Amino acid sequence: MANASFSILVMLLGSISLVGGQADRCGVEPNVVLPVGYGNITLVCLPIWNNLVLRYSLNEDNVLTIVLSMLYTSGWLGMGFSKDGMMVGSSAMVGWIGNTGRPHIKQFYLRGRSSSQVLADQGQLPAAGNAPVIVQNGPNIYMAFQLKFLSRITQQKLLFAFGTATPVNDRLTRHQDKTSVSFDFYTRTLSASSYPYQLKRTHGILNIIGWGVILPIGAIVARYFRARDPLWFYLHSAIQFIGFMLGLAGVVAGFALYHKLHASVSSHRSLGVFILVLGILQVLALFLRPNKDYKLRKYWNWYHWWVGRLLLLLAVINIFVGIHVGGAGDSWKIGYGINLSLLLLATVVLEVMLWISWPRKTANPPAF
Repeated sequence: MANASFSILVMLLGSISLVGGQADRCGVEPNVVLPVGYGNITLVCLPIWNNLVLRYSLNEDNVLTIVLSMLYTSGWLGMGFSKDGMMVGSSAMVGWIGNTGRPHIKQFYLRGRSSSQVLADQGQLPAAGNAPVIVQNGPNIYMAFQLKFLSRITQQKLLFAFGTATPVNDRLTRHQDKTSVSFDFYTRTLSASSYPYQLKRTHGILNIIGWGVILPIGAIVARYFRARDPLWFYLHSAIQFIGFMLGLAGVVAGFALYHKLHASVSSHRSLGVFILVLGILQVLALFLRPNKDYKLRKYWNWYHWWVGRLLLLLAVINIFVGIHVGGAGDSWKIGYGINLSLLLLATVVLEVMLWISWPRKTANPPAF
């Protein structure tokens, strides 16, 4: 974690209600609640979100003491660190009171968004000093822990969320709501986070629809509907142009996303640029298409077919790479996998029909 810019992910899952208890405020010192190791430290106190209160201390040895408190009846309370401000790939300290009244506090590694990918007793948080504690006092719960960093930490991104379910067998359930802020531990300034969630989603949707759905449909039209001449050509050209424009918009959104995040996704980015170049070559081929009786037409055909095949293959690969590096989750993979399976099934059916019809034709079969 040394020399890295860490952001803080706070996942708050608990039943929050003002009825029957008063929320903890900064005017109240938690000394009487926490053990001596935490109670004798001077803490900066800030209300963060809803009923969540953050108290912290950062000394000259880069030891960060954290005390979180909130109104509580059930659920779990957590705070984690992420290298890119996202939940996926971060580590978190999570605490809760079990159904039997026993306190629990563990470190978790957030490998993915699903509950099965949130792994207990794993993570990379550098624990130091006092042992972590979780204490319930009246209507409020307090979670305290200490971390020691190798270098000074300043600006951090914090994400808050809440829900109602108490973990069973160390299995954390999904949060019900969330918000994110950017916080500086030295200046004590709090501002809204600017993480481009919508831009990231738009980038993925445009690329999947453009490169991964519309372009394959256009290729199917060119392969299996040549009997409808010249209708197939106009349909093929229009479909491919629409797919290219959507894919181009997705690439532009990807560049904008990269300039905001500077994420380390070199393979995904390089493939995306190469796919865009192939798409431009295919568009140019439309305007450079020679007549059928011209002697160079067969070389143009080879060029157009093989560049198109390579583009479609790399597009499928890069879509799955983008889903993976973007932490979009299994739902995106399953959704695009179903779409790809339907396209392949349609291709197989049409190919079989084409082969069956060949013996009844005297002309050569269309080139693939």
